Amino acid sequence: MGKIISIGSDHAGFELKEKLLFWLPELGYSVIDHGCFDTESVDYPDYGKSVGVSTASGASEMGIVICGSGNGIAIAANKVKGIRCALCWNPEISKLARLHNNANVLALPARFINEEEAKLIVSNFLNTNFEGGRHEARVNKIEG
Repeated sequence: MGKIISIGSDHAGFELKEKLLFWLPELGYSVIDHGCFDTESVDYPDYGKSVGVSTASGASEMGIVICGSGNGIAIAANKVKGIRCALCWNPEISKLARLHNNANVLALPARFINEEEAKLIVSNFLNTNFEGGRHEARVNKIEG
């Protein structure tokens, strides 16, 4: 059995979410789809929190959240204790989010990246491990 990822979006991120939803199993991941399920207007906090809870509880190992800018849904996910959601718009930032910040949820800005860019960002995020070392003490301060 592959790793489990939670994914969720609002209406602005729906189309990108659907593309990633069908691509991730090709990489060996099982995906929990937290919605939304069409392009009707919805509230992004509902989906950010849902993915955050799933990831923090261990039901999924990582999460991906998507909205128009990525900001709102990232803020919502970060309200869940134990979540370190990073808004990433290029592959280098997503790699550093894992390497230095041990991010466990990735936020994507659907209105500012295309499908190819999103896949590169997600690939870097999923294929990079936390470096630990000097970064571990810093990450531990985040949890308070």
